[in-house]
Amino acid sequence: MALFHVNESDFEEKVLNNSKTVLVDFYATWCGPCKMLAPVLEELADEDDSFDIAKIDTDECPGLAMQYQVSAIPSLMVFKNGSVQAKTMGFMQLDDIRDFVASVD
Repeated sequence: MALFHVNESDFEEKVLNNSKTVLVDFYATWCGPCKMLAPVLEELADEDDSFDIAKIDTDECPGLAMQYQVSAIPSLMVFKNGSVQAKTMGFMQLDDIRDFVASVD
């Protein structure tokens, strides 16, 4: 699976037009729970290639955060076929994230 950073200029290409399901992590560098979530997402990326993971820094991309009504971070959203299929907020364990993504298939 690919884990990559996305910004406002490549969001449409890498997330909305992606042929795979994409788990999007809205985060900030100063956010404690976001820092705890980062290695969990990296582990998931290393072991599962059925979907992609995109990371969006809300401080660098406030327009995307506003567009998708991110009110707390970390916020995880599952995009499929260009639209949000599921969303959740806060830190999650590896198995919970797997179940969250699988819930949209």
